[in-house]
This record gives sequence, structure tokens and C-alpha cells, in this order.
Amino acid sequence: MRNPISPRAALASVGAAAVLLGTAACAPDASGADAGGDGPIVIGASLPLTGEFSQGGLDTQQGYEVWVELQNEAGGLLGRDVEITVKDDATNQNAVVTNYNTLIDQDGVDLLLGTQSSLLNIPASAVAERAGMLYVCPSCASPDMFNRGFEYIFFSQQAIASTQAKPFADWVAELPDGDRPATAAYPSLDDPFAAPVVDGVRETLEAAGVETVYADVYPATTKNFDAIVSAIRDSGAELVVQGAQFEDGVNFVRAMNRAGYAPEMLYQSSSPTYGEQYLEGVGEDNAQGVFFSSSYHVAAETSGNADFVAKYDEMFGGLPPEDAADGFAAAQVVAAAVEGVGGYDDQAALADWLRENSVETILGTLTWNEDGSPDGQFLVGQWHDGVSEVVLPADVATTDEILRWRGTAF
Repeated sequence: MRNPISPRAALASVGAAAVLLGTAACAPDASGADAGGDGPIVIGASLPLTGEFSQGGLDTQQGYEVWVELQNEAGGLLGRDVEITVKDDATNQNAVVTNYNTLIDQDGVDLLLGTQSSLLNIPASAVAERAGMLYVCPSCASPDMFNRGFEYIFFSQQAIASTQAKPFADWVAELPDGDRPATAAYPSLDDPFAAPVVDGVRETLEAAGVETVYADVYPATTKNFDAIVSAIRDSGAELVVQGAQFEDGVNFVRAMNRAGYAPEMLYQSSSPTYGEQYLEGVGEDNAQGVFFSSSYHVAAETSGNADFVAKYDEMFGGLPPEDAADGFAAAQVVAAAVEGVGGYDDQAALADWLRENSVETILGTLTWNEDGSPDGQFLVGQWHDGVSEVVLPADVATTDEILRWRGTAF
């Protein structure tokens, strides 16, 4: 049996392959078709509709589809209807490279939207960069996205992974001695998004005197967390900060229940943002008081959010999960650039426009650094009685109560 390749180890080789495979790709025809055409504007994307990251991929697709419906109801883009073509990359780095090359080279899409997760967006964005096409990704928080000197990539959330949990870490660090945990554990998925989130929290808390008693990275193939949880329990950690996607976060909580382990605080990077799926996976009682960082809240009074929530409920039923909102916001960013420039023939102009302007989205006002990374701050959420609440920063909180895990108030 072959040993599985670590996702981190695969990034460099797949990113290079993406560039090589993208050599035949070309930017949209600069013939002025965007100004004079009367057919639909076609946007292409690849998403993990199957495989490990399929929940986030399906949610993101729904966000894209809601945006298309609302955009067309409002008259389209540049006065033309919008269509979106989505291919399934099955949570596979090689497949995502193939999909974007096909979208650009064979399908001839006019614009691109990104895939889901940094793991897939790193190689996918290399294809777009080689083709000279704007690439706005809804879920690409890894710092490794922005250290390659790319000119066409933009992340449509508020912060990269290393700073997403900063408001939470700062809050813990500033707690009075009687409330601040003395020890912490840092388990993390081997993933280019999850690990930097955990590293950022650890750096802040160690500087504040919180002792690290456990830190380890587990492979993406991990399904049973009993041994990891037992080691953390035995370490005496009062705070657990897990860098997780979805399934591993749910399985981790289940293992904590089996071990009879309940630290004073539990933070998970992504799992709790999956809404009803998370509640069903861990149970409402186990979700009570779990901290997480979030780009979005359904009650936010942001540009287009009320229409988004209503249309999502009409199309899919219920409240939109975070990944759907992130997908919608990414499309808002692309549309703003196209409308700001007045076309999409010159995609370098679209990238320049984003670097020079802010965009109002359902996540709030987004601005970018020169490398395409966002220049903002995340919300800190917490589950209260089956409801996702914003607890930090205080000026935008939806509740003034912050809970310890499983409901004990600070």
C-alpha cells in the first residue's frame, strides 16, 4: 500500500503542473465582444461537488446560482444575461487543473470564479494566472495563495487564514487571570488553510503566557480521533483550538464525547460554519458555546444581504450557510470589477480596478492589498441554543453573552 501524499507536500508539484498544463490556455478574445455581444456572459468555475470537500463545494455552488438569479432579475451584467458553468473537481488537485484549462481553452468562458478550499485554489489560480484571467476565489485563505507574485488572484473574504482567528485570540489573551485558560492544545488538519489559522492563535496565546501542552498535525485521511483526543485530554488542555474543515471537526467532537473530555473552551476553524449540517453532526448540546471565525451572518445589514437570504430560501429552503454567502460575495466582486471597467476584454484592467477600489458585498466592504489578499477582519461566532451568534467584535455582536463550551457563561 502506498503512503498517502500530504496535501502540503503536493501543493508545489501540482502548482507547477498547473502552470505547465495552462500553457495552451488563452485569455478571452479581445475583439470587443463584451461590448457588442448580445448573448449571455458565461462564467466558469470548478467546485468539489463530490469528495472530501463536497459540502463546501455544494454550498458555494448554491451561492453562485443565487447570484446569477438575482443579477439577471436586475438586468444582467453589462445589460446581458449571465450564465454559470460549473465542473466537478471531486476534491482533486489534478482534476481542478484540468477543469479550469477546459473552461478557458475549450469552453471559452468569459470570466472565472474560484473553487472551494485553498488546497484546490492554489493550483487552479496558477491556470488562471497563466491565461491572464481575473480569478476571484471565495475560499482561498492560505497565505501560500499570495506569496507567488500573481497579479490576477483576489480573495473575496475579509482576511487570510493566519489572521482570521485574531479577534478570538486577542480576546482570550486579554481575559483576566481567573478566566483565561492556562493551557492549550492545537490539533490541526494537514491543510494549507487550517494550519495557519491554528498557528496564528498559538502565537498570540503563547505570547500571553498560555502554555502549549499539545500540538500536532493529522492527515486528511484521519477518520477516528480517539487517540488524538485521549492525548489532548491527558495533557490537561483547558482550551482546544482545532484547525478543521467539516468532517474532521464533527468526528473530533464525537471523539471528545466518547472520551468524556470537555475543555473550558473549544474553537474550530471551519466546521461550525456549516450551519444545520454541523448541528446535525455533533448535536445541538455539543455545539453550545463552540467558537469559530466567520465571514458572514444572515442578519448582517450589508449590501444585498436581505435579497440574498430571501432568494436563497426561495431556491433552496432555509438560511444560507457561510460557504453559500462566500460564493455569492465572490460573484459580487467579479460583477463590480466588470461594471467598474465597463467590460471584461482587458482582464488586467479588472485586476487593477479591484486593487484601487473597495466593493460592497454581503460580507461587508472588501478591500485588497497589492497581492490580492484582503485587508479586513473576521467575525467571531458561537453557537447558542442552536442559533449562530456573533460574539466579537462587540460593536457588531448579535448577543452580549459569551459562553464557555456547552453553555456556561463567562
